[in-house]
Amino acid sequence: MEQSLLKQLSVITEEEKEILAGRDGIDRSLYMAGDSYEIDSSLLLEKGKLITLRPHTRFVYFPKHTHNYMEMIYMCRGKTRHRINGIDLLLQEGELLLLSQGAVQEVFPAGEEDIAVNFIIWPQFFDMTLKILGEEENQIRDFLVNCLKSKDAGTGYLHFKVSDVLPIQNLVENLIWTLTSEGANKRRISQWTMGLLFLQLVNHTENLYTDPRFSEQQLMLRVLRYIEEHYCDGELRDLAKELHYEMTWLSREIKKQSGKTFTELLQDRRMNQAVFLLKTTKMNVAEISESIGYENFSYFHQLFKKRYGTSPHKYRHANNDSFLNNPPSFFPQ
Repeated sequence: MEQSLLKQLSVITEEEKEILAGRDGIDRSLYMAGDSYEIDSSLLLEKGKLITLRPHTRFVYFPKHTHNYMEMIYMCRGKTRHRINGIDLLLQEGELLLLSQGAVQEVFPAGEEDIAVNFIIWPQFFDMTLKILGEEENQIRDFLVNCLKSKDAGTGYLHFKVSDVLPIQNLVENLIWTLTSEGANKRRISQWTMGLLFLQLVNHTENLYTDPRFSEQQLMLRVLRYIEEHYCDGELRDLAKELHYEMTWLSREIKKQSGKTFTELLQDRRMNQAVFLLKTTKMNVAEISESIGYENFSYFHQLFKKRYGTSPHKYRHANNDSFLNNPPSFFPQ
């Protein structure tokens, strides 16, 4: 991390000075209302804002608590120890920890050189981020966001060990810069940066660790990752072999967890890609059909019309004018 930014985040706060002076435990009034053990976003997030950040408070134990918002923790330097839903984990430099609203968290005392940043995020922030980046749908991205937005326990947490992934490190640092600096378009820039960060995280789900007790979600994540990587030629038997499961059992489990068959999930991904290519490229429809795994053009045409109520050619004509005349704005105007 850039040294001046790290220095800014390392400053001992007034709260930390009181702790070092001998105060026992956290000052609950800074985080919680009344006798609640839920950290209240209204005490941390200015009215009207959807996202903010604060340096993690060191030198003190945070007892069990939940949040009425989504939290993302980035370890700038050093390490911190957490217990989430009873599971111990160590967050090390360059790693990200994302908590669902229902997660029960404890945080153990950090030292002066252990610098972490807590992002406080309203769930609605991700609605806009996904809408902005929605030209090409991504099942893994949606799965991860839905896990975090759930008010139930869900997966509890998503722990990304991505300290060696430079694009992710750059995006997190950019997000910190945006939120700690004065300037116009902060919300829009932070939405775009978070969206790009999630697209990068989707590409590195092999570095994702979750609560081992939620094996169903972990299985679905592996299934969706396989579909993302092999939507052109993926087969259930190949997936079953890769995951070392019996094919019939895996088929039933996918249907149970997702409400869809493997074939339907694969078809969803192919159709999403077809729509993306129709909107954003000049590839002809036959080329698109072949590129997403349908060598039989008539079959692709039939599937597309059944799903969208029109042919690929007509869909392109209806959507391309709008896309070309109003392309997505990647940078604030």
